[in-house]
Amino acid sequence: MTPMQKTFDRAAEDLGNAIHLEHVNVTIPDQRIASLFYGAGLGLTRDPYLMVMDDNMWMNVGRSQFHLPTGKPQVLRGKTGIVIEDREALLRRLATVKPKLTDTKFDFAEHNDYVQATCPWGNTIRLHEPDAARFGRINLGIPYVEFDVPADTAKGIAKFYREMIDVPAEVVNGNGTTAKVTVGKNQHLLFRETDKPLPDYDEHHVQIYVVNFSGPHKRLGERCLVNREDNQYQYRFRDITDLDTGKHLFTIEHEIRSLTHPMCLRPLVNRNPTQTARNYANGYDQVSWAMEPLHYDDQQMRRQMQQ
Repeated sequence: MTPMQKTFDRAAEDLGNAIHLEHVNVTIPDQRIASLFYGAGLGLTRDPYLMVMDDNMWMNVGRSQFHLPTGKPQVLRGKTGIVIEDREALLRRLATVKPKLTDTKFDFAEHNDYVQATCPWGNTIRLHEPDAARFGRINLGIPYVEFDVPADTAKGIAKFYREMIDVPAEVVNGNGTTAKVTVGKNQHLLFRETDKPLPDYDEHHVQIYVVNFSGPHKRLGERCLVNREDNQYQYRFRDITDLDTGKHLFTIEHEIRSLTHPMCLRPLVNRNPTQTARNYANGYDQVSWAMEPLHYDDQQMRRQMQQ
């Protein structure tokens, strides 16, 4: 008798066409102030190899980044989610930089399952502790970017991503109706409907890597939605439309890169923000963005033990 083989949900591992959400881009007017918030406060790491002048700074978040060109401040219409270890250390860092950011929009507050911080120019960052069930096996990263969108648009937005970009997208219900779009392993764009008035779009953007690079380009081009041809490896679109009626639903620029892009999934340095000159220990300068092998398959058991 042939032993019964274990069955698996193979579809659970499907990503669709997009494999990685690499960066969120907002302009900032002051690199020193930005460094206090993103570096000293949040505990992120400035990329040591690229953008070291005073006209741009890239802040590493695991395998993703914030891109922060110098300019008039831009504010994402929603929030960016970050997974980061050690809530108590995070709160101490944010409290430490608060006196230096008193004349800005900086703020932070602790909630049951996250810490919410506001950058000096009004961007909302929601910080979660690692949780493999929710965010995958990461200790540091950007699992989602959430946008506030007009009422009655989530269904059309989900259809747009499924048919134009060829990624999994569905409408889910939380606090309102939300389009949930898969753009990488355990990474999503969320479009949450709201009745509140939305500010004008100010040119901030997100960037994703796609496997089938030409297919979305062709489909977007047929609808005149490609707004910029950057180079051989990259193009952009910004308007999300109802594919049945052509009605405009939402605007957020997408920087679309091919897997042949020279910077595709390049390794990023992530410092250990708990390491200081006072408590320095050799060998602990960097942290891994991923959970250690010891906890490969025990997440459910660990949660049960904590209850």
